[in-house]
Amino acid sequence: MTLSMQWLTMAVMLLSGLGMGTVFDGYRVMSNELKFPRWWLPVLDVIYWMAAALVVFRVLYASNNGEVRAYVFIGLAIGIILYYLLLSKIVIIVVKWVIGAVRKLIAFVLKCLEILIVKPILLLYKLVMVILAFGSALTIFALKIVVQLVRPFWKLLLWMVRPVTRPLGRWLSPYIAKWQLAERLSKIGLLIAQLWSKWFRR
Repeated sequence: MTLSMQWLTMAVMLLSGLGMGTVFDGYRVMSNELKFPRWWLPVLDVIYWMAAALVVFRVLYASNNGEVRAYVFIGLAIGIILYYLLLSKIVIIVVKWVIGAVRKLIAFVLKCLEILIVKPILLLYKLVMVILAFGSALTIFALKIVVQLVRPFWKLLLWMVRPVTRPLGRWLSPYIAKWQLAERLSKIGLLIAQLWSKWFRR
């Protein structure tokens, strides 16, 4: 391996160290701001280190065909140290600002949806309910008026057919009485049968 490739690999590892620090701070800030459960943090740490190792190995393979030398670890260490000395606070501030901006954007979008969609739908629903209530009240009022207007004609009709219904009622009254008596006798018989089955068929 040539000296220039070694320096190139070391520079790539230094940048990888900077990237690892940036990603680590970013996900830590996000987990604190988004209130992840405590038991998630070890799981996220393991996922982070596995992903970081995979990415670093892929970068190392692309730069020097995957040869692991001492300068690889030196480059990573220098990158991580430089990151935490120079960029860590800036990255934390930027990530917090981005999270706050995203929250405000989501709140703004939800507010716009509420104003443009939810409130008009609720207003339309209330308007329809008012119209239906007014229509039902108007219908009931109109029916009452119709009943009051028809009532005299109905009384007149009853008065006119009364001479016809009286003889008919007298003619049917014996049959009606017999039918009522038969119905009562059948009910009594059914009751007796139920009592018989209840007390004598145990």
